[in-house]
Amino acid sequence: MGRLFGTDGVRGLANGDLTVELALGLSQAAARVLTSGRHADELRAQGKRPTAIVARDPRISGQFLTAAVSAGLASSGIDVLDAGVIPTPAAAFLVGDINADFGVMISASHNPAPDNGIKFFSFGGTKLPDEVEDRIELALEGEKLAPTGAGVGRIRRFADAEDRYLLHLLGTLDVSLEGLHVVIDCAHGAAAGISPQVFADAGARVTVIGSDPDGLNINDGVGSTHLGPLQAAVVAHGADLGIAHDGDADRCLAVDAQGRVIDGDQIMAILALSLKNRGQLTDDTLVVTVMSNLGLKRAMAEHGVRLIETKVGDRYVLEALAEHRLALGGEQSGHIIFSEHATTGDGILTGLQLAAEMARTGRTLAELADVMTVFPQVLINVRGVDRTALDGHAVVAAAVAAEEAALGDSGRVLLRASGTEPMVRVMVEAADQATAESVASRLADVVREQLAV
Repeated sequence: MGRLFGTDGVRGLANGDLTVELALGLSQAAARVLTSGRHADELRAQGKRPTAIVARDPRISGQFLTAAVSAGLASSGIDVLDAGVIPTPAAAFLVGDINADFGVMISASHNPAPDNGIKFFSFGGTKLPDEVEDRIELALEGEKLAPTGAGVGRIRRFADAEDRYLLHLLGTLDVSLEGLHVVIDCAHGAAAGISPQVFADAGARVTVIGSDPDGLNINDGVGSTHLGPLQAAVVAHGADLGIAHDGDADRCLAVDAQGRVIDGDQIMAILALSLKNRGQLTDDTLVVTVMSNLGLKRAMAEHGVRLIETKVGDRYVLEALAEHRLALGGEQSGHIIFSEHATTGDGILTGLQLAAEMARTGRTLAELADVMTVFPQVLINVRGVDRTALDGHAVVAAAVAAEEAALGDSGRVLLRASGTEPMVRVMVEAADQATAESVASRLADVVREQLAV
C-alpha cells in the first residue's frame, strides 16, 4: 500500500475508500499522536481533557463521517466541539482562537460530491508536517486511548463558531467596501453561510450564486473550478468584480467587470504590491510554487519583489512562510496565505483583501491586474507511464534542455511526476499559445515513448 495521507489529508470516495471504520481509526490514532505533547499532559495532570474542533463542508457524507470522527475522539478522552458546516480556514482559525489541542476538517475541497476527506490541524491551527501524518498512520495499528467513566470525552455544539470567524475576517480590513458591487460564487459549499454575510457587513453590495448546498451539488458546475456562471453573472449584473470559492472556501479566484478571469498568480501580484506599498510585505518577498506563471516572476522582479519557490501544494508554501517569517504566499489555483491573519489558505479573506485594494486605490480590478502579463501556459498529463523513471532520465532531460534553449527567456518548461498516479505532468509557458502547445506536445511524446510501461 502507498502512503495513506496525500498532499492535503486523507481523501477518497466516501463509503468506498473513505469508510466509517477508517474515519474512526484515524481519529483514534490522531488522538494519541496529537495529544502526546506537554500541553495535553498538563491538562491531564489538572484532571482536564484535551479539546478538538470538528468541522465539515456540506456534502452529505460529512454527516456520517463527522459522527465517526467525533465518536473516535470522544472514546479517546477528547472533548469535541462540533462546529458544523464552516470553511476549512475557519476551522484552522478556531483551533488557534480557543487554544484547542487540534482540529479535524471533513472535506474534499474542490472534488465532486461523492468524494470526501479528513485533514488535521495541530495546536495553533497549522497543517501537520509529513512526519506527524506518518506517525498517525502508524498509530492506526497501535494501541488506542481507551479511558472509562469520567475520562471519556464530551461532544458539544460550538455555538458561536461562525460569529468568531466572521468577526476575525472583518477585523483584517482597514477600509470599507462601500460602493463596490461583488458577485460571490459559493460553489454550493461551506462559504455559503459566511462569505456573502461578511462582504455585506464590510459595506459591499452583494449578489450571490451557488449558495444553496443540498449535500450533493457541491462544486457541481459552479465555484472556482467552473467559472462560467460567475463570469456571466458579473457581466449581467454590471458588478465590479466576482469572487469564486471552492467547496471548502480555502481558495479564491476572481473575475473582473468585463468577465475576465483573474487567477491566483494575478491576485498574488496585486496583493504583494499592495502590501509592499504599505510597508507590510516582509523582506519584500513573496512565496510561490514552481507552477506560478512566468509573468508573475517578471512582474515581481520589475517591482523589486523577491520570490521563493516551493513544490506544488499550499503546505509547502506554508512551510516556507514559517521558515522565513514572511507575510504572503500562495498558488496559481487561488490558495493565498496571509501569515498575519491565517494559518492556511483562506478564500474569503483573500477576496476581502482583493476588494479592499480596489476600495483603497479607487482602481478597477482589470487595472490592478495589468501589473502582470500572463504567459500562455499549457499543461499535458501524460498517463500510463513510469513516473519513477522521470528523475535522471537522460533522453527526457536532453529533450527538455533542447526545448528550453529554443525558448530562451521567452518561456520555460517544467516536468513533474504525479505523487499518486502513473503520470507525468508536462507544463510549458511561452510568449504565444501556439508555441506553448507545440513544445508541450513534443515533450509529451518523448515522455510517452521513453517512460512507457
